[in-house]
Amino acid sequence: MEQTKRLVMTFKTTDDKKISLSVDDPREDVTEAEIKSAMDLVVSKNIFAPNGADIAAAVEAKVVVTDTTSYDLEL
Repeated sequence: MEQTKRLVMTFKTTDDKKISLSVDDPREDVTEAEIKSAMDLVVSKNIFAPNGADIAAAVEAKVVVTDTTSYDLEL
């Protein structure tokens, strides 16, 4: 079984839609304050414009852990 972790940061855009940015394999000791600071930086620098709309606000962040089990179908 393979386990992967991803930090998913969700933002609201100026056209009132939600978009997500993700980081694979975030540090185990990452803090909420560090995540909030990084998200605020994304908003303030305004370097992303998904579908032509600016990122307006940070909405939420979460670490998603996925377990993957592969099966060999050749018996």
